[in-house]
Amino acid sequence: MRQSSSKEEKLQILLIPLLSPVPLGTMEHNKDAVWRANGCLQSVCIACLMDTRRGLPDIESHRDLHIWIIENLQMVPVPEPAYGNFFEKHCYVVLHVPQSLKATPGVPKDLHYWVGKMAAPGAQGAPGSFLQHLKEALGGATVQHREVQGHESACFRSYFRSGIIYRKGGLASALKHVETNVYNIQRLLRIRGGKHVSATEVELSWHSFNNSDVFLLDLGRMMIQWNGPKASAARKARGLFLTHSLRDRERGGRAQVSVVDDEAEATDLMEIMEAVLGRRVGSLHAAMPSKRMNQLQKANVHLYQVCQKSKDLVVQELSTCPLTQDLLQEENCYILDQGGFKIYVWQGRRASLQERGAAFRRALNFIQAKGYPSYTSVEVMDDGAESAGFKQLFRSWSGQQRKNKNLSGMGKLLQVKLDVGKLHSQPELAAQLRMVDDASGSVQIWCIQDSHRQPVDPKRHGQLCADSCYLVLYTYRRMGLVQHVLYLWQGLQATAHEISALRGNAEELDLWYRGALVQEHVTMGSEPPHFLAIFQGQLVIFQGHPRHSRKGQPAPAVSLFHIQGTDSYNTRTMEVPARASALNSSDVFLLVTANLCYLWFGKGCSGDQREMARTVVTIICREDMEIVLEGQEPPNFWEALGGRAPYRSNKRPPEDVCDFQPRLFECSCQAGPLVLTEVVFFSQEDLDKYDVMLLDAWQEIFLWLGAAASEWKQEAVAWGQEYLKTHPAGRSLATPIVLVKQGHEPPTFIGWFCTWDPYKWSNTQSYEEVVAGDPGAVSTISEITAEIVNFRLSRWPGNDRAGPLALRALKSSEDISESELELGPRAGTGSRSTVSSASSSSYQSSPQSLGSGGLPREQLRHQAAEDLPEGVDPAHKEAYLSDSDFQDIFGKSKEEFYSMAKWRQQQEKQQLGFF
Repeated sequence: MRQSSSKEEKLQILLIPLLSPVPLGTMEHNKDAVWRANGCLQSVCIACLMDTRRGLPDIESHRDLHIWIIENLQMVPVPEPAYGNFFEKHCYVVLHVPQSLKATPGVPKDLHYWVGKMAAPGAQGAPGSFLQHLKEALGGATVQHREVQGHESACFRSYFRSGIIYRKGGLASALKHVETNVYNIQRLLRIRGGKHVSATEVELSWHSFNNSDVFLLDLGRMMIQWNGPKASAARKARGLFLTHSLRDRERGGRAQVSVVDDEAEATDLMEIMEAVLGRRVGSLHAAMPSKRMNQLQKANVHLYQVCQKSKDLVVQELSTCPLTQDLLQEENCYILDQGGFKIYVWQGRRASLQERGAAFRRALNFIQAKGYPSYTSVEVMDDGAESAGFKQLFRSWSGQQRKNKNLSGMGKLLQVKLDVGKLHSQPELAAQLRMVDDASGSVQIWCIQDSHRQPVDPKRHGQLCADSCYLVLYTYRRMGLVQHVLYLWQGLQATAHEISALRGNAEELDLWYRGALVQEHVTMGSEPPHFLAIFQGQLVIFQGHPRHSRKGQPAPAVSLFHIQGTDSYNTRTMEVPARASALNSSDVFLLVTANLCYLWFGKGCSGDQREMARTVVTIICREDMEIVLEGQEPPNFWEALGGRAPYRSNKRPPEDVCDFQPRLFECSCQAGPLVLTEVVFFSQEDLDKYDVMLLDAWQEIFLWLGAAASEWKQEAVAWGQEYLKTHPAGRSLATPIVLVKQGHEPPTFIGWFCTWDPYKWSNTQSYEEVVAGDPGAVSTISEITAEIVNFRLSRWPGNDRAGPLALRALKSSEDISESELELGPRAGTGSRSTVSSASSSSYQSSPQSLGSGGLPREQLRHQAAEDLPEGVDPAHKEAYLSDSDFQDIFGKSKEEFYSMAKWRQQQEKQQLGFF
C-alpha cells in the first residue's frame, strides 16, 4: 500500500469487497486503492467446539492459566504438568485470568489461539469465530490474541517462565501430553531466546548443533546440557533453568543432569554423546541470527478506521504517531498497525455484533494486503478492555477507573502527610508518589566546574544555574540501612562537555561508595517530586547569573521569575525572559528591577500559590517588594517588561492523569540496534543477575543492572534515552532516567512489583553454583551405552515380533558402537570414523543399518504377509524402506511419521499400500 505523498493527502482508502483476491499491484496507482480478499475461511464446528459451559474452567479457581488442545474439533484440557509443551501439528487455546494482588477490578482476561507451524491450513483462519464464541461464553472484558509458533507475543511467552517446548508431530487424544517417570526416550532440544526461552526438538545429529546456542540431549535417566563455545552466561543459566524444569516435571526430579561447558574437560559426557550422535566431523557452524524488530521499527504506527459500506469494507487511514485517544469513537472499529510488528483491532462499545465477529478476518486480510508475514501477531480488544501495550501507543490515555481514584499529582502527598514510615513499609505508595522518603535526609551538592566537582555552600543549596550541571547526593536510612540517591542535574544551557564531565564525576562518586548509589538523571524543568522536596520549596534556577555562578556575569537590570507550586514539596522557581508575553494568569511571577521587586499574582492563582511565593521572594529579592494584582499593574511594571504584550490568560486545564501501567523490558543490543523484549505480568523473579532491564513507569524510566551486567552500565542510560526517543507516543526526552543496581533498589522501584524479597539476591544460587551442585555423571560409560542399545531395541516398531533381519541389524550396529567407544579416539581428534548412524534416530536406526540401505519398495508395497522377505514384520512394512524411498512415498521423514497419532499412521499406510 503506497504512502501519502504530501501533507494534503492525509487519507488513504482501501475498498475491500469480500470476494476473490486481486493482486496488490493493482493498488499502486490509485489513491482509493481497491483489493479483494477471500472471506471464505475454513468452517469450524462451533457446536463441537463450544460445549461451552461444561468445557470452560472455573475462573475463580486458584489457577490463573488454563490450556486446551484442539483435537477433532473439540477442546481437550491439557494437564497442568504439561503446560508449556506444544505439538507443532496442533492448535491450542490458552486462557489467562489475572489473579495478581495488584490486579484491579476490570482488568481484562487474555484469550490466545495458538497455531502450530505444521497445523492444517484451515486452522490458520479459525480463530475469529472460535474466540468470539469463547469470549461470549466467558463473559467480562477479554483481549483476544492470535499466536503462531515461534512468533508468539510477549504476553503469551510470559506465562511460561521456565520456557516453551515445541514438540514434533501431533498427539492422539488417547495419549498423554507428558508421561512422567518414563525413561526410554532419546531426543535433542535446541534452547534459544533471552528472557523468553524456547526449546525446539531438532534432528538427533551433530548437524543440529551450532557454536552459540544451548542444546539438551535428553536420554531419559540422564539429561546432558551442551553449551556452545560462544553461548552467553545468561543463555547457559536460562538453559539450565529449563533443563531442571523438565527434569522435575517429566522425571519427578530423578533424572541426572550434567553440563558440558568445555568438551576437553567433560570427556566422559562427550563419550556418551558420541554413543548417541556419532563422532562430530568438522567444526561447529555459526547460529542463524533470529529476526528481531528494533525500537525504531516498532515506533512506526498507523491508525485506520474500518467500516462497512454496502458490499465493500472501507479501511481509511486516520493518523500516524503520535496518536491521541480521542481518535477512537465508540461506534466504530479501528486497525492499529505497529510497523508490521503487531496488528491491533479496537472495537467500540457501540460497534455492531457483525463487525465484532469479523475482527480477526479483517486483521488477516489487512496483513495479506500489506504483505506482512503470515505469523504477524494479532490482538483484538473492546472499548474499555485495552492492553497496556495498546494504551502506550497513544500520547495519553484516560480510563474511567483512574478518574475515580484521584491519585494525581501532589494532592495525595498532602493526604498522606509524607509519613516516612508508610513510604518505607508500603513501597507501592512510594512508587506512586515518586518519593523514597519525606526528604528529611542529608544533602551534599557539587557544581561541575572545569570538569571537576566543586562543593556548593550549604547556604546556597537550591540555587542552580541553567548553564551548569550539578551532583546532588541525598542520604537517608531505610529499614536501618543507609541508602543513597545521586541526582545528576543538567541545565538546559549546559554544554556537551559539561554533561560528559557530570557523568564522569558521578562514576567517581559511585566507585567511592562501592556501587551503592542510585543514579537519577534529571533535566532542568522536569525535576521529580523528591528532588523538589529536598529543597523545601526553595529551588531557584537562574539563567547563568549571580551567586555562585562560575561565569561571573553581572546581574541584568531586570529579571523575571516564574514561581510554580502550592507547597514545600512541589514548588519550583525558574528565571524566564523578562517580557510581558511570559506571564500566565494561572501563576505567580516575581519581577526584579534595580530598585524594586514586584510580586505579581495572576487572577487564576490559588491562595497556596501566593503563600509559597512569599517564602521564595526572600531568596531572590533583597530590595523593597510590592504586591501587584493582575489588572492593577502600575506603569513602571510594564515599562520594566518592555511594554504590554498578549500572554496566556486562560485557566490552566486540569492535570492530565494517564492510565498507564508499568511495563518491564529486557534490553539487548548484541546483534546491532537496541531490542526490547517485554515481560508481561512481571515479578522479582524476572530479574536475573545477567540482565539489563528497563522498567517504564511512564513518569520516569528505571534501568536495572544485574550484578553480572555491570559492563553495560555506560550504555544503559543511552538505551533509556533511545527508548524515549523512539517511543510512538512522543515521550518527553526530559523524562527522568534512574539507574538502579542489583541489591540497591529504592522503594520507588520495588513498589512497582507485587512482592519483594530483600534477601533474594543473597539466597539465590549462581549458574556456577547450580552446576557444581548437580550430582554429575555418576553412571559409568558402559551403563549408559547399554541403556542406549536397549532403547533402540525397545523403539524398533513391533520389537516383540522382530525377525532375524531386524535383530541382525541391531546387533551389528551395537557391535560397531561398542568397539568404537573402546578403541576410537575421543571427540575433537579429527577422526573420520563414526558411530553407526543407527544411533541418530530412534525410528531410522534399524533400516539404515542394513547394508543395502533398506529393502526395495516393490518387495514391501502391496505385498501379503507370506510374500514378504524373511524377517520383515508385516505390521511395520514401511519401516524397512530406505529413508529416501520413505520420504518419496509418504512425503515426510520416518521421524515425523512415527510422531503422528496411531490412527493417522494406519490411515496413511492403508492408502499407500503398507497396511
